[in-house]
Amino acid sequence: MKEITRRKFIVTATVATGFALAVQPISAGVITTDAKGLVAGAVKIPVKDGEIPVYRAAPATGENFPIVLVLQEIFGVHEHIQDITRRFARLGYLAIAPELFVRQGDVSKLSNIDEIRPIVAKVPDAQVLSDLDSTVEWAKKSAKGNGEKLGITGFCWGGRITWLYAAHNPQAKAGVAWYGRLVGDANELQPQYPVDVASKLTVPILGLYGGKDTGIPLDTVEQMRDRLQSSSSKSEIFVYPNAPHAFFADYRPSYREKEAQDGWKRLLAWFKENGV
Repeated sequence: MKEITRRKFIVTATVATGFALAVQPISAGVITTDAKGLVAGAVKIPVKDGEIPVYRAAPATGENFPIVLVLQEIFGVHEHIQDITRRFARLGYLAIAPELFVRQGDVSKLSNIDEIRPIVAKVPDAQVLSDLDSTVEWAKKSAKGNGEKLGITGFCWGGRITWLYAAHNPQAKAGVAWYGRLVGDANELQPQYPVDVASKLTVPILGLYGGKDTGIPLDTVEQMRDRLQSSSSKSEIFVYPNAPHAFFADYRPSYREKEAQDGWKRLLAWFKENGV
């Protein structure tokens, strides 16, 4: 009975509508990308133990699109993450943002980050990596995606996962990790951090970090840089000296337009350079 209930929860869950409650109020200058000329919206895709919801966006015509996995912040797949998928779709990508916390809870309905953190802490890395594998398979088989051109990008929580997924799936062509945590205390659910896999990476990752990020000390960024020197991935880390955490999040006070726009240009160039 317990397993049936769990499966039912997975199947009936959906992606968020609008912005997560915990990120209110929304900045007046938030970027909005419309869906004209796109196929965009929420769908459910099969995973090992049932289904999960994803938000996907792609050009309305064509096929064999390069695939970009868009990995959520701690706030889930809310409007900001959905908008990023549409930005990619306007450039010819199939962009997919899977709800990676869905088994543990709906964080979009929580108004306090202190309520969100315990839920996210229960999300096993193994579950996340498996769901991303399933997302890639769905993209190739059911959504006109080209598995030979797979890119990954993630923000905050998703930035950490970007590094880990690149180590897990060497078939990816490139990744861009935005201010994802690099060092931490390993546990049963999160047994490794990016610094632990850095030397073994073969997928080129571009890390974009803020020099004023109070949650990711610069000494951990330097530690990651040092480990990357012994990898064959040609990965790089770029630090914006005056940027805080979440400088790409245009719906938050942390947004820094100059650094965000530069980072987006670097992402697109990195993908193009590495065949995504």
